[in-house]
Amino acid sequence: MATASDSADDSVDEGVSKHTSKITLSIVLVTIIILTALGNLLVMVALCKDRHLRKKKTNFFIVSLAFADLLVALVVMPLAAIELTTGQWNYGETFCLVRTSLDVLLTTASILHLCCIALDRYYAICCQPLVYNNKMTPVRVSLMLVGCWVIPVFISFLPIMQSWNTIGIESIIEQRKFNSSRNSTCVFMVNRPYALVCSAVAFYVPLVLMVLAYQRIYVTAMGHARRIGSLHRAGSAPSSNYPNHDHHGSSRIKNETKAAKTLAVIMGCFCLCWAPFFITNVVDPFISYSVPWQMWTAWLWLGYINSGLNPFLYAFLNRAFRRAFLMILCCGNEHYTPQGGFSPSRRHSESVNGTSISLRLSFLQNRRYSDNSKRFLSCELESQESVGAS
Repeated sequence: MATASDSADDSVDEGVSKHTSKITLSIVLVTIIILTALGNLLVMVALCKDRHLRKKKTNFFIVSLAFADLLVALVVMPLAAIELTTGQWNYGETFCLVRTSLDVLLTTASILHLCCIALDRYYAICCQPLVYNNKMTPVRVSLMLVGCWVIPVFISFLPIMQSWNTIGIESIIEQRKFNSSRNSTCVFMVNRPYALVCSAVAFYVPLVLMVLAYQRIYVTAMGHARRIGSLHRAGSAPSSNYPNHDHHGSSRIKNETKAAKTLAVIMGCFCLCWAPFFITNVVDPFISYSVPWQMWTAWLWLGYINSGLNPFLYAFLNRAFRRAFLMILCCGNEHYTPQGGFSPSRRHSESVNGTSISLRLSFLQNRRYSDNSKRFLSCELESQESVGAS
């Protein structure tokens, strides 16, 4: 027979267990926030301090992406962490709407930047160099960057502050607030039209564009790797002006294959982080809003983690950015200063505008290592003065 002391002990144990769980959760969330903030801040500082990085158009998308993800870490994630660990929202209904609008705005901006990076790489790798230069002009790059920040406003602040997302479900929201087990919550529910439009703009359309772009890039990279391998085995690849061609030919095959595999990792991480949330976001209004808040929270934080992964996927895997990071962390050690200039023995599997040079050369009109393509390569290397993606 249970005694009063036994009940008291059980109550104490339960309280200690909840306290321990809350501390553990807080440590995990704070770690995610700090790593996300530091990683994206390092990317921005690297671009500001390294003039070589500022010469590549792709890097402007990467630094703007880092800024969006930094704001996610500094503005959105701390408020979400406070609400999750304390179990309540103490900042009023108006600030709840502002916080939700910022959440939608910044996460959508981050996703749209990923889409723009995919399109930039598609033009760089799958088109001839002159086509890339005509397509990705400074004006067009600027317009794409502006679009990444302006488009999310039309699915965040505009509809949310006007309560368009709650039209037709006001009674359900009030009932959810009344039945909430938590004292006060920042409830965000959406009707079917908003769920469909918001999810399409923020995820599904960018996803389709990214899949098409990266699929084409993957096919191009693997096809070029096979082409290099065939020329290398047949001994028909040019070697008179490039010493140690046997070694460089094998290296180029490995680099192109590695680049193709990296694309699969990028798409895999993006889908893994955001697909659960946006699938749930579309399904929930059609199943009477029966998805539990715990699942919503888990999927949302999984999406936030994508903001922490982006610096590693888009910058830390890039050799030029890694060199800039080492320069910053090692207080400007000259050992990591990029060496300019072009020499014939330089590995031509390196990068121009984020694209491996061997892959770029394969799409020149001659599609062979002609004198014109060598001059083009030399000019671009001298103008870029940087080493690209590994």
